[in-house]
Amino acid sequence: MGVRLTDREAPRRPATVAPGRVKEVTSVSNPIVKDIRNLALKKHREETGLFLAEGLKLVIDALDAGWTIDTLVAARTQLHSDLLSKTAARTVAAGADVLEASDKVLAAISRRDNPQSAIGVFRQRTQRLDRIDLGRDGLLVVLDRVRDPGNLGTILRTADAAGARGVVLVGESVDPFSLEAVRATMGSIFAMPVARVDEAGFLAFRKGFSGLVVGTHMRGETDFRKPAYGAGPTLLLMGNEQAGLTDALAGACDTLVRIPQVGRADSLNLAVATGLMIFEARRGSLVL
Repeated sequence: MGVRLTDREAPRRPATVAPGRVKEVTSVSNPIVKDIRNLALKKHREETGLFLAEGLKLVIDALDAGWTIDTLVAARTQLHSDLLSKTAARTVAAGADVLEASDKVLAAISRRDNPQSAIGVFRQRTQRLDRIDLGRDGLLVVLDRVRDPGNLGTILRTADAAGARGVVLVGESVDPFSLEAVRATMGSIFAMPVARVDEAGFLAFRKGFSGLVVGTHMRGETDFRKPAYGAGPTLLLMGNEQAGLTDALAGACDTLVRIPQVGRADSLNLAVATGLMIFEARRGSLVL
């Protein structure tokens, strides 16, 4: 496995790297396989700075986006596939190892009975909040203590689709590099800058922000379609699934909005609500 990281900024490989190695693994008790399986645990991801991307499409998306691969676990029975064999060669050329694995090993790592043909081990990459470029009218999605990995992954995918500039995780949020969250992004984890910050750090950033700050809140008195999105850079604040925005974050908003509802449901799923907000905020910039 790779070296331990304390900085979430992924290190750059030197311009010239030694090629990686190809190994065959058939036992789930192999120490390398055990280390990779342990990446299902947040503690191990934090200690190593690594995470799993399951599926050949996600592996290729990550490589194309310039993310650093540490290890590729490839199905030995499917290496005849042109795309998989080319990805394995690309991995070795990048200085990373390829494990030609049995289906049993792949199933153990993915925790699925029908595993995909490839699982990539990549180095984590996050962005500093003050380094995300919002440009003239960019949108930054700010999530307060999001807890569900499926919600987070879906929001990252939606933010990517709508052309948001990044997603900020405030406080004790779910790990964006958990296997469940990465799966839900469908590859957008590799395209969407993610920043992680505590509440105090975000509020300090907000003090120097001169654009529009909109938050959803049960006390909101403004229809979510009314703010002048697109007139300048915008911060969109979405609260925790159960508790909503903290008082401090709600107080940092220029406008608190609500999404009108007429049915019996008393709330929307966070990912759905955030999707509505993102596309409304970006409506003026989206054309077919």
